[in-house]
Amino acid sequence: MDSVTLLLLACGLAMDAFAVSLSNGLCYQNFRRSQAILSAITFGVFQAVMPVVGYFAGRFFSKAISSVDHWIAFILLGLIGGHMLAEAIREMRHPESCPEKRPFTLRILLIQGIATSIDALAVGVSFALIDTNIAAAAAIIGIVTCALCLIGAAIGKRFGAFLGQRAKLLGGVILIAIGLKILIEHMTGGA
Repeated sequence: MDSVTLLLLACGLAMDAFAVSLSNGLCYQNFRRSQAILSAITFGVFQAVMPVVGYFAGRFFSKAISSVDHWIAFILLGLIGGHMLAEAIREMRHPESCPEKRPFTLRILLIQGIATSIDALAVGVSFALIDTNIAAAAAIIGIVTCALCLIGAAIGKRFGAFLGQRAKLLGGVILIAIGLKILIEHMTGGA
């Protein structure tokens, strides 16, 4: 996978965590800079670790599915991207507001970290199928997620309600486009 595609994939994967960071900045009582930093690091670590787990699971099964690996990568990325699009549209139609400011806890942070990184696990499986350098991919995904979450928390303090779901829409489109790129490259013999 080339560097530009990997960077776009990292941005697409980070959009859920970015949207949650926007929401955290908007909804949590006294969301401090230290909490934003801890949150961004947590999201970045989860987003970096999950593709590694998925990668090794995918490598375990890769010989059995090598003849259809491009289709599996396409379907996984398409489903993840489609789910992000549907979720964003649903939430735009029925927006949740922050009826009351709540305290931000470690438990909430860990749940958010896991929930926003499940899609990265599936992407890790597709990395194994297209023989991606997993160490570089995980590092880029983690760093991009961390950076976008820091930005998201800061923006959330000011404009979170407006931007949150639009970020998920963009992330879904990016993931679907990368899935299509993988499929087209395989079918046309491109690299």
